[in-house]
Amino acid sequence: MKVEKNKVVSVSYELHVDDGEQGKTFFEKVGKDHPHHFLFGAGNTIPALEKSLEGKSIGDTFEVFIDFENAYGDYDESKKAIIPKANFKENGKKNPEILKVGRVIPMQDDQGNQLRGEIIKIDYKGVHMDFNSPLAGYDLYFKGEIINIREAEQEEIEHGHVHGPGGHQH
Repeated sequence: MKVEKNKVVSVSYELHVDDGEQGKTFFEKVGKDHPHHFLFGAGNTIPALEKSLEGKSIGDTFEVFIDFENAYGDYDESKKAIIPKANFKENGKKNPEILKVGRVIPMQDDQGNQLRGEIIKIDYKGVHMDFNSPLAGYDLYFKGEIINIREAEQEEIEHGHVHGPGGHQH
């Protein structure tokens, strides 16, 4: 079986990043024992990474460089926001477990788009959040292996993501 549209692909990889100033540094490793699963062709991963995997088979290795413009883009100061503390109440009360600097919180904008925001500061103005990807502004260097490929279930194709082990659970 080959990596192609509507296949569930599982990969292990090591990722190094380069901000253009510090040189290439280790970022993360996803091992064979807990690979990354995604629905190929559903727009859930970087297009340049998908392109480098297309047509490969189980056991094939890959190595790909993706410049920041074709990865997560440049760091964008306009993706920072100050949100009122009142927006973070649960059942009318402040939850101190949520409001911690460094915490990443799933959020939704006024158009219903899902976002992840990192709390960078809390002060009298509100909760300062950064909605940039943690990899914004970085060139990416992936080196990995195709661990598994399977046919996607119809429901996974309809939902645009993987279900079950390693994927999204409903």
